[in-house]
Amino acid sequence: MLCQRTGRLAVAAVAAAAAAGLLSGCGYGASAQPAPAGPAVEATGPKLSADTVRIGYFPNITHGTALVGLQNGLFQKELGSTRIKAQYFNAGPAEIEALNAGSVDIGFIGPNPAVNGYVTSRGTSLRIVGGAASGGVKLVVDPEKISSPDDLRGKRLATPQLGGTQDIALLNYLAGRGYRVDPVSGAGDVRVLRTKNKVVPQAYRSGSIDGAWVPEPTASELVALGGKVLLDEKSLWPDGKFATTSIIASQKFLSAHPDVVEAVLRGSLAANAFIEADPAQAKAAANLRIKADTGKALPPAVLDPAWAGIDFTDDPLAGSLRTGADHAVAAGLLDKPDLSGIVDLTLLDKVLTAAGRPAAADAGLGAK
Repeated sequence: MLCQRTGRLAVAAVAAAAAAGLLSGCGYGASAQPAPAGPAVEATGPKLSADTVRIGYFPNITHGTALVGLQNGLFQKELGSTRIKAQYFNAGPAEIEALNAGSVDIGFIGPNPAVNGYVTSRGTSLRIVGGAASGGVKLVVDPEKISSPDDLRGKRLATPQLGGTQDIALLNYLAGRGYRVDPVSGAGDVRVLRTKNKVVPQAYRSGSIDGAWVPEPTASELVALGGKVLLDEKSLWPDGKFATTSIIASQKFLSAHPDVVEAVLRGSLAANAFIEADPAQAKAAANLRIKADTGKALPPAVLDPAWAGIDFTDDPLAGSLRTGADHAVAAGLLDKPDLSGIVDLTLLDKVLTAAGRPAAADAGLGAK
Protein backbone atom coordinates (compact mmCIF):
# COMPACT_ATOMS: atom_id res chain seq x y z
CA MET A 1 0.00 0.00 0.00
CA LEU A 2 1.22 3.48 -0.82
CA CYS A 3 0.76 5.87 2.09
CA GLN A 4 1.21 9.58 2.34
CA ARG A 5 3.84 10.65 4.80
CA THR A 6 1.16 12.71 6.50
CA GLY A 7 -0.58 9.46 7.46
CA ARG A 8 -3.89 10.54 5.92
CA LEU A 9 -4.16 7.49 3.67
CA ALA A 10 -3.35 5.09 6.49
CA VAL A 11 -6.40 6.35 8.37
CA ALA A 12 -8.60 6.38 5.30
CA ALA A 13 -7.51 2.85 4.42
CA VAL A 14 -9.44 1.58 7.42
CA ALA A 15 -12.67 2.85 5.90
CA ALA A 16 -11.71 1.45 2.51
CA ALA A 17 -10.93 -1.93 4.02
CA ALA A 18 -14.34 -1.93 5.64
CA ALA A 19 -15.91 -1.22 2.27
CA ALA A 20 -13.89 -3.99 0.66
CA GLY A 21 -15.08 -6.27 3.42
CA LEU A 22 -18.54 -6.20 1.84
CA LEU A 23 -16.98 -8.38 -0.83
CA SER A 24 -14.23 -10.31 0.84
CA GLY A 25 -14.82 -10.17 4.57
CA CYS A 26 -11.37 -8.68 5.17
CA GLY A 27 -8.74 -6.44 3.64
CA TYR A 28 -6.09 -7.72 1.27
CA GLY A 29 -3.36 -8.83 3.61
CA ALA A 30 -1.78 -11.88 5.16
CA SER A 31 0.82 -12.96 7.64
CA ALA A 32 3.94 -14.72 6.48
CA GLN A 33 3.69 -18.45 5.89
CA PRO A 34 6.71 -20.75 6.08
CA ALA A 35 7.39 -22.19 2.65
CA PRO A 36 8.46 -25.78 1.95
CA ALA A 37 12.09 -26.50 1.22
CA GLY A 38 13.00 -26.93 -2.44
CA PRO A 39 13.79 -30.55 -3.32
CA ALA A 40 16.57 -30.17 -5.85
CA VAL A 41 19.74 -29.01 -4.06
CA GLU A 42 21.03 -29.54 -0.53
CA ALA A 43 22.82 -26.77 1.34
CA THR A 44 26.35 -27.93 0.66
CA GLY A 45 29.64 -26.22 -0.13
CA PRO A 46 31.25 -23.16 1.41
CA LYS A 47 29.12 -21.02 3.67
CA LEU A 48 28.85 -17.33 2.94
CA SER A 49 28.91 -14.57 5.55
CA ALA A 50 25.44 -15.45 6.90
CA ASP A 51 24.25 -18.82 8.20
CA THR A 52 20.74 -18.21 6.83
CA VAL A 53 19.05 -15.90 4.36
CA ARG A 54 15.31 -15.28 4.72
CA ILE A 55 13.62 -14.86 1.34
CA GLY A 56 10.07 -13.55 0.92
CA TYR A 57 7.88 -14.00 -2.15
CA PHE A 58 4.29 -14.58 -3.30
CA PRO A 59 2.95 -17.94 -4.54
CA ASN A 60 1.96 -16.10 -7.69
CA ILE A 61 2.93 -16.49 -11.36
CA THR A 62 4.30 -12.94 -11.49
CA HIS A 63 6.86 -14.20 -8.95
CA GLY A 64 7.92 -16.98 -11.31
CA THR A 65 11.62 -16.13 -10.86
CA ALA A 66 11.38 -16.86 -7.13
CA LEU A 67 9.17 -19.92 -7.64
CA VAL A 68 11.54 -21.51 -10.16
CA GLY A 69 14.67 -20.49 -8.26
CA LEU A 70 13.39 -22.08 -5.05
CA GLN A 71 11.76 -25.15 -6.58
CA ASN A 72 14.79 -26.05 -8.73
CA GLY A 73 17.38 -25.21 -6.08
CA LEU A 74 19.00 -22.47 -8.15
CA PHE A 75 19.30 -20.06 -5.23
CA GLN A 76 20.62 -22.75 -2.91
CA LYS A 77 23.24 -23.79 -5.45
CA GLU A 78 24.69 -20.27 -5.38
CA LEU A 79 24.43 -19.96 -1.60
CA GLY A 80 26.43 -23.07 -0.76
CA SER A 81 25.94 -23.95 2.91
CA THR A 82 24.11 -20.72 3.67
CA ARG A 83 20.60 -22.00 4.15
CA ILE A 84 17.40 -20.50 2.81
CA LYS A 85 14.44 -19.81 5.04
CA ALA A 86 11.64 -19.06 2.57
CA GLN A 87 8.39 -17.34 3.53
CA TYR A 88 5.47 -16.55 1.27
CA PHE A 89 3.06 -13.65 1.52
CA ASN A 90 -0.19 -12.65 -0.13
CA ALA A 91 0.28 -8.89 0.10
CA GLY A 92 3.14 -6.45 -0.26
CA PRO A 93 2.62 -4.55 3.03
CA ALA A 94 2.92 -7.76 5.03
CA GLU A 95 6.24 -8.50 3.34
CA ILE A 96 7.47 -4.96 3.97
CA GLU A 97 6.46 -5.26 7.63
CA ALA A 98 8.39 -8.53 7.86
CA LEU A 99 11.44 -6.91 6.26
CA ASN A 100 11.23 -3.97 8.65
CA ALA A 101 10.94 -6.39 11.58
CA GLY A 102 14.05 -8.25 10.45
CA SER A 103 12.29 -11.51 9.56
CA VAL A 104 12.86 -11.08 5.80
CA ASP A 105 16.26 -10.23 4.33
CA ILE A 106 15.53 -10.34 0.60
CA GLY A 107 12.10 -10.13 -1.01
CA PHE A 108 10.33 -10.41 -4.33
CA ILE A 109 7.61 -7.78 -4.33
CA GLY A 110 5.57 -5.36 -6.43
CA PRO A 111 7.16 -1.95 -7.08
CA ASN A 112 4.59 0.21 -5.29
CA PRO A 113 4.90 -1.55 -1.90
CA ALA A 114 8.68 -1.25 -2.31
CA VAL A 115 8.36 2.47 -3.00
CA ASN A 116 6.04 2.90 -0.04
CA GLY A 117 8.36 0.99 2.27
CA TYR A 118 11.24 3.20 1.20
CA VAL A 119 9.31 6.45 1.53
CA THR A 120 7.69 5.73 4.89
CA SER A 121 11.05 4.71 6.36
CA ARG A 122 12.58 7.92 4.98
CA GLY A 123 14.95 5.94 2.83
CA THR A 124 16.36 3.68 5.53
CA SER A 125 14.58 0.33 5.16
CA LEU A 126 15.38 -1.21 1.80
CA ARG A 127 16.97 -1.01 -1.61
CA ILE A 128 15.73 -2.38 -4.90
CA VAL A 129 18.64 -4.56 -6.02
CA GLY A 130 17.23 -6.33 -9.07
CA GLY A 131 14.32 -7.07 -11.33
CA ALA A 132 12.25 -10.18 -11.83
CA ALA A 133 9.15 -9.63 -13.98
CA SER A 134 7.42 -7.21 -16.31
CA GLY A 135 3.81 -7.23 -17.48
CA GLY A 136 1.19 -9.81 -16.64
CA VAL A 137 -1.51 -7.32 -15.61
CA LYS A 138 -4.85 -6.95 -17.38
CA LEU A 139 -8.26 -5.32 -17.09
CA VAL A 140 -10.75 -8.17 -17.54
CA VAL A 141 -14.46 -7.38 -17.74
CA ASP A 142 -17.85 -9.00 -18.15
CA PRO A 143 -18.44 -8.78 -21.92
CA GLU A 144 -22.22 -8.72 -21.41
CA LYS A 145 -21.90 -5.45 -19.49
CA ILE A 146 -18.77 -3.83 -20.90
CA SER A 147 -17.59 -3.85 -24.51
CA SER A 148 -15.43 -0.72 -24.54
CA PRO A 149 -13.85 1.76 -22.09
CA ASP A 150 -16.86 4.02 -22.67
CA ASP A 151 -19.04 1.43 -20.90
CA LEU A 152 -17.19 1.65 -17.57
CA ARG A 153 -19.36 4.40 -16.07
CA GLY A 154 -21.43 3.03 -13.20
CA LYS A 155 -19.60 -0.31 -13.22
CA ARG A 156 -17.78 -2.02 -10.33
CA LEU A 157 -14.12 -2.87 -10.86
CA ALA A 158 -11.88 -4.67 -8.39
CA THR A 159 -8.21 -4.15 -7.60
CA PRO A 160 -6.20 -6.18 -5.08
CA GLN A 161 -5.49 -3.39 -2.61
CA LEU A 162 -5.91 0.29 -1.88
CA GLY A 163 -2.82 2.10 -3.16
CA GLY A 164 -1.27 -1.08 -4.54
CA THR A 165 0.42 -1.30 -7.91
CA GLN A 166 -2.71 -2.35 -9.82
CA ASP A 167 -4.93 0.07 -7.87
CA ILE A 168 -2.78 3.04 -8.86
CA ALA A 169 -2.71 1.87 -12.47
CA LEU A 170 -6.51 1.62 -12.64
CA LEU A 171 -7.05 5.01 -10.98
CA ASN A 172 -4.61 6.59 -13.43
CA TYR A 173 -6.31 4.93 -16.39
CA LEU A 174 -9.79 6.02 -15.30
CA ALA A 175 -8.64 9.60 -14.70
CA GLY A 176 -7.08 9.66 -18.16
CA ARG A 177 -10.45 8.75 -19.67
CA GLY A 178 -12.27 11.44 -17.73
CA TYR A 179 -13.83 9.30 -15.01
CA ARG A 180 -13.84 10.76 -11.50
CA VAL A 181 -13.17 8.39 -8.60
CA ASP A 182 -12.40 9.18 -4.98
CA PRO A 183 -9.00 7.48 -4.57
CA VAL A 184 -9.59 6.35 -0.99
CA SER A 185 -13.24 5.28 -0.89
CA GLY A 186 -13.30 4.14 -4.51
CA ALA A 187 -16.67 5.85 -5.04
CA GLY A 188 -17.35 7.81 -8.20
CA ASP A 189 -18.18 7.46 -11.86
CA VAL A 190 -16.67 3.97 -11.64
CA ARG A 191 -16.82 2.08 -8.36
CA VAL A 192 -13.38 0.72 -7.43
CA LEU A 193 -13.54 -2.13 -4.92
CA ARG A 194 -10.43 -3.43 -3.15
CA THR A 195 -10.44 -7.13 -2.33
CA LYS A 196 -8.22 -10.18 -2.27
CA ASN A 197 -6.98 -11.54 -5.58
CA LYS A 198 -8.14 -15.01 -4.61
CA VAL A 199 -11.67 -13.70 -3.98
CA VAL A 200 -11.95 -11.82 -7.28
CA PRO A 201 -13.04 -14.84 -9.39
CA GLN A 202 -15.76 -15.70 -6.87
CA ALA A 203 -16.93 -12.07 -6.82
CA TYR A 204 -17.00 -12.02 -10.62
CA ARG A 205 -18.93 -15.29 -10.78
CA SER A 206 -21.53 -13.98 -8.32
CA GLY A 207 -21.94 -10.67 -10.15
CA SER A 208 -20.57 -8.60 -7.26
CA ILE A 209 -18.05 -7.02 -9.63
CA ASP A 210 -18.17 -6.27 -13.35
CA GLY A 211 -14.44 -6.64 -13.91
CA ALA A 212 -11.02 -6.30 -12.34
CA TRP A 213 -7.56 -4.81 -12.96
CA VAL A 214 -5.46 -7.69 -11.70
CA PRO A 215 -2.17 -9.53 -12.16
CA GLU A 216 -1.77 -13.06 -13.39
CA PRO A 217 -3.01 -15.67 -12.77
CA THR A 218 -6.17 -13.91 -11.55
CA ALA A 219 -6.66 -12.26 -14.95
CA SER A 220 -6.60 -15.63 -16.71
CA GLU A 221 -8.94 -17.10 -14.09
CA LEU A 222 -11.49 -14.43 -15.00
CA VAL A 223 -11.05 -15.16 -18.69
CA ALA A 224 -11.66 -18.85 -17.97
CA LEU A 225 -14.94 -17.78 -16.35
CA GLY A 226 -16.03 -15.99 -19.51
CA GLY A 227 -14.40 -12.61 -18.95
CA LYS A 228 -12.90 -10.54 -21.76
CA VAL A 229 -9.55 -8.76 -21.70
CA LEU A 230 -10.48 -5.12 -22.25
CA LEU A 231 -6.93 -3.88 -21.76
CA ASP A 232 -3.47 -5.37 -21.33
CA GLU A 233 -1.49 -2.89 -19.22
CA LYS A 234 1.52 -3.46 -21.49
CA SER A 235 -0.22 -1.29 -24.06
CA LEU A 236 0.14 1.73 -21.76
CA TRP A 237 3.93 1.54 -21.32
CA PRO A 238 6.84 2.32 -23.66
CA ASP A 239 7.89 -0.90 -25.40
CA GLY A 240 5.31 -2.68 -23.24
CA LYS A 241 7.75 -2.84 -20.31
CA PHE A 242 7.00 -1.98 -16.69
CA ALA A 243 8.13 -3.51 -13.42
CA THR A 244 5.70 -6.01 -11.98
CA THR A 245 8.04 -7.75 -9.55
CA SER A 246 11.19 -6.23 -8.05
CA ILE A 247 13.87 -7.73 -5.82
CA ILE A 248 14.46 -5.81 -2.60
CA ALA A 249 16.98 -6.23 0.19
CA SER A 250 16.99 -4.93 3.71
CA GLN A 251 19.60 -2.17 3.88
CA LYS A 252 20.95 -3.68 7.09
CA PHE A 253 21.34 -7.11 5.50
CA LEU A 254 22.74 -5.66 2.27
CA SER A 255 25.41 -3.80 4.20
CA ALA A 256 26.34 -6.75 6.41
CA HIS A 257 26.09 -9.57 3.83
CA PRO A 258 26.64 -8.32 0.28
CA ASP A 259 28.03 -11.72 -0.73
CA VAL A 260 24.72 -13.36 0.18
CA VAL A 261 22.69 -10.80 -1.77
CA GLU A 262 25.02 -11.29 -4.73
CA ALA A 263 24.51 -15.05 -4.55
CA VAL A 264 20.72 -14.66 -4.58
CA LEU A 265 21.01 -12.36 -7.60
CA ARG A 266 23.10 -14.99 -9.38
CA GLY A 267 20.37 -17.48 -8.58
CA SER A 268 17.77 -15.07 -9.93
CA LEU A 269 19.67 -14.73 -13.20
CA ALA A 270 19.94 -18.52 -13.37
CA ALA A 271 16.19 -18.87 -12.79
CA ASN A 272 15.35 -16.38 -15.53
CA ALA A 273 17.81 -18.05 -17.89
CA PHE A 274 16.12 -21.40 -17.23
CA ILE A 275 12.70 -19.83 -17.83
CA GLU A 276 13.89 -18.52 -21.19
CA ALA A 277 15.64 -21.74 -22.21
CA ASP A 278 12.91 -24.18 -21.19
CA PRO A 279 9.65 -22.36 -20.55
CA ALA A 280 7.58 -25.55 -20.33
CA GLN A 281 9.73 -27.05 -17.57
CA ALA A 282 10.01 -23.70 -15.82
CA LYS A 283 6.23 -23.26 -15.88
CA ALA A 284 5.80 -26.76 -14.44
CA ALA A 285 8.34 -26.03 -11.68
CA ALA A 286 6.57 -22.81 -10.77
CA ASN A 287 3.25 -24.62 -10.59
CA LEU A 288 4.73 -27.29 -8.33
CA ARG A 289 5.88 -24.56 -5.98
CA ILE A 290 2.43 -22.95 -6.02
CA LYS A 291 0.84 -26.30 -5.22
CA ALA A 292 3.30 -26.89 -2.37
CA ASP A 293 2.53 -23.46 -0.93
CA THR A 294 -1.20 -23.24 -1.44
CA GLY A 295 -2.28 -26.87 -1.74
CA LYS A 296 -3.64 -26.31 -5.25
CA ALA A 297 -1.92 -26.20 -8.63
CA LEU A 298 -3.18 -23.94 -11.40
CA PRO A 299 -5.09 -25.74 -14.19
CA PRO A 300 -3.61 -25.50 -17.71
CA ALA A 301 -6.45 -23.24 -18.88
CA VAL A 302 -5.24 -20.64 -16.36
CA LEU A 303 -1.53 -21.41 -16.11
CA ASP A 304 -0.71 -21.37 -19.82
CA PRO A 305 -2.10 -17.93 -20.76
CA ALA A 306 -0.95 -16.43 -17.45
CA TRP A 307 2.63 -17.57 -18.00
CA ALA A 308 2.61 -16.38 -21.61
CA GLY A 309 1.57 -12.89 -20.53
CA ILE A 310 4.60 -12.26 -18.31
CA ASP A 311 8.10 -11.21 -19.34
CA PHE A 312 10.70 -12.41 -16.88
CA THR A 313 13.59 -9.97 -16.76
CA ASP A 314 16.67 -9.19 -14.70
CA ASP A 315 16.24 -5.49 -15.44
CA PRO A 316 14.54 -3.64 -12.55
CA LEU A 317 13.01 -1.23 -15.11
CA ALA A 318 13.72 1.58 -12.68
CA GLY A 319 12.12 4.24 -14.87
CA SER A 320 8.70 2.66 -14.37
CA LEU A 321 9.15 3.00 -10.59
CA ARG A 322 9.28 6.75 -10.93
CA THR A 323 6.29 6.75 -13.30
CA GLY A 324 4.24 4.60 -10.92
CA ALA A 325 5.03 6.94 -8.05
CA ASP A 326 4.04 9.94 -10.20
CA HIS A 327 0.70 8.25 -10.90
CA ALA A 328 0.17 7.75 -7.15
CA VAL A 329 0.91 11.43 -6.55
CA ALA A 330 -1.54 12.43 -9.30
CA ALA A 331 -4.20 10.20 -7.73
CA GLY A 332 -3.75 11.93 -4.38
CA LEU A 333 -2.49 8.82 -2.60
CA LEU A 334 1.12 9.89 -2.15
CA ASP A 335 2.97 13.09 -1.40
CA LYS A 336 5.66 13.67 -4.01
CA PRO A 337 8.40 11.33 -2.81
CA ASP A 338 12.16 11.57 -2.87
CA LEU A 339 13.16 8.25 -4.45
CA SER A 340 16.86 9.04 -4.81
CA GLY A 341 18.79 6.07 -3.49
CA ILE A 342 15.95 3.55 -3.67
CA VAL A 343 17.84 1.55 -6.30
CA ASP A 344 21.26 -0.04 -5.73
CA LEU A 345 22.41 -2.03 -8.74
CA THR A 346 26.03 -2.44 -7.66
CA LEU A 347 25.75 -6.19 -7.10
CA LEU A 348 23.40 -6.80 -10.02
CA ASP A 349 25.80 -5.06 -12.38
CA LYS A 350 28.65 -7.16 -10.98
CA VAL A 351 26.67 -10.33 -11.70
CA LEU A 352 25.63 -9.10 -15.17
CA THR A 353 29.22 -8.17 -16.04
CA ALA A 354 30.44 -11.61 -14.99
CA ALA A 355 27.81 -13.09 -17.32
CA GLY A 356 29.05 -10.91 -20.19
CA ARG A 357 25.96 -8.72 -20.19
CA PRO A 358 25.54 -4.93 -20.06
CA ALA A 359 24.80 -3.13 -16.82
CA ALA A 360 21.20 -2.21 -15.93
CA ALA A 361 20.00 1.40 -15.82
CA ASP A 362 18.96 2.96 -12.51
CA ALA A 363 17.01 5.85 -14.11
CA GLY A 364 18.75 8.31 -11.80
CA LEU A 365 17.45 6.56 -8.70
CA GLY A 366 20.73 4.92 -7.73
CA ALA A 367 22.23 4.97 -4.27
CA LYS A 368 25.15 7.36 -4.02
